[in-house]
Order: sequence, then structure tokens, then C-alpha cells
Amino acid sequence: MDRVNVSTLAERPELADALWDMPDSWPTFMLQDPVSSACVGRIPEVFRDHVLVATDGVGALVGRALSVPFRLAGPERDGGLPPRGWDEVLLRAFADHRRGEVPDTVSAIEIAVRPDLQGRGLSGRLLTALRENARDCGFAEVVAPVRPSAKHHEPGTPMSEYAFRTREEDGLPHDPWLRVHVRAGAVIEKVAPVSMTIAGSLAEWRDWTGLPFDRPGEVVVPGALAPVHCHLERDCAVYVEPNVWVRHRL
Repeated sequence: MDRVNVSTLAERPELADALWDMPDSWPTFMLQDPVSSACVGRIPEVFRDHVLVATDGVGALVGRALSVPFRLAGPERDGGLPPRGWDEVLLRAFADHRRGEVPDTVSAIEIAVRPDLQGRGLSGRLLTALRENARDCGFAEVVAPVRPSAKHHEPGTPMSEYAFRTREEDGLPHDPWLRVHVRAGAVIEKVAPVSMTIAGSLAEWRDWTGLPFDRPGEVVVPGALAPVHCHLERDCAVYVEPNVWVRHRL
């Protein structure tokens, strides 16, 4: 991936449509979060200086990094990273923008790499570029509600345990994506226990996952970081995803 070029969307506005045409590896159910549906598609329009695009030697889009500026500290905000994680930071960013609030922090929202190019270090390069871009924009900190990449292999393990597990040989995080963040300079701060909430009817969950959803209780869904709770009597199922807050001092 030596020939990859990373730019902001402000520098390459012609790539705005290609952002969403690029294949990614998100499970279908992860695309059903209502906050995401309302906000993420507007990030390139409102915060294009905080959207990064990676292109290969022939100009094809191979990766994207979305981030948003928001106000972490101030009146009615204690400066702490919110337990509602990903959903909350999106809502804050757009509310602050609408009110004309001056942001003091940048939050990463998504780093996505074309599936056939994953595992080649491009996500780490995009993370580094995101940090550098935030610094160039005058910010001193980047935070991120991280979705650990290997947690879906252990949906029953509490995130409070998983997030702080380290490797014996070097003390770095057990999880590969958390490890990339720490190597880039991040500190794992805490768990965001209610980072994203996805609710739907049982028919919708069957369509999203191909699973029967015919028994009450916890359902293990491929790609989910925690079990989905199935309520037969209410004809619904709810997924509450925990993430991990990290801080990057710039």
C-alpha cells in the first residue's frame, strides 16, 4: 500500500459520492442504528475538513476516515467521555454545530478500509492521518469510541474485562484494533457501555441476520460484540453495543 494518498474531503470534493460506494465490512444489523442513519451521511457535508479519503495509484477510493469536532467541556458538560459513546458524540457534534458552539475536541467516528485490502496496515495509516489532521485544525486531542475488532469472537465476555486485557509479551492490548490505537499514542480510558442501541422487530432481525429469533433471551449474532436480547412477547429484539473510549493527546 505504498502508493496510497490520503487527503481531506475538502481537498478532494469529487470523492464525496464514492465514500458510500466503497465496499466495507459492516454487518447489516450495524447499519440500523437510528443515530447513525440521521447523522453519519451528513458528516461529509458539514465536517468535510474532518473526513479523510485514501486513494490508490489509479485514484480509486480504498479507505475513509470520518471524524467530528465537538465540545467536550463547558456548561452542562463535565468534560468526561459520555457513556453513550458513539451515539452521543454524533448528537453532540451536530447540536454544537447548529448552535454555533466552539468545539474543543475531535472524535473519530469510523475508519473503514476496502475489504480486499484489509490487514495491510492502511487502517493504522488512516488513524495517523486523522491525528495529524486534527492537530493541523488546531485541536490538542482526539478521542474515539473504539469498536474492538476481535471482541465479536467473545460476545459473552464483559467489555470491562476485554478492553483492559493485555499481552504478556509486551503489555499491549490483546485486541488488534485497540493495539493500533495504543501504538499510535492513545490511552485506554474507560468503557462506553451504551455506545450504540439498535432495536427492531423480530422480522427485521431475521432479515438482518438470517437467524430465526424464535427463542427468548440472549442471541449470539455474528459480528456483534455482545448478545442481542430477544423478547418474543413484545415481538422485538434489542442490541446494546459497548465500545471503548480512548484518548489521543496530540
